[in-house]
Amino acid sequence: MKPKLPINCPSCESQLSVTELSCPECKTKVSGAYILPLLLQIPEEEQQFILDFFLSSGSLKEMANQMGKSYPTVRNKLDDIIEQIKNLQPKPTL
Repeated sequence: MKPKLPINCPSCESQLSVTELSCPECKTKVSGAYILPLLLQIPEEEQQFILDFFLSSGSLKEMANQMGKSYPTVRNKLDDIIEQIKNLQPKPTL
């Protein structure tokens, strides 16, 4: 089983940040404080839904058939994910 990338602190539930990346070949390490990419900030189930949606060429009808769910159910799932992503994006400042 492939380990999952944690996105929240197991202790306090705060969002985690990336602090180090490393190259397995040459062992170079880069450190800093970086936020996780937007799509990695949502749960794995929603990430999979987005990938499946993309691979079905954006067809909610095809997604509904593949999932064995109704079109409105799949549409609502997509709308919920869109709302989650909107809430994660930083608000523009004036």
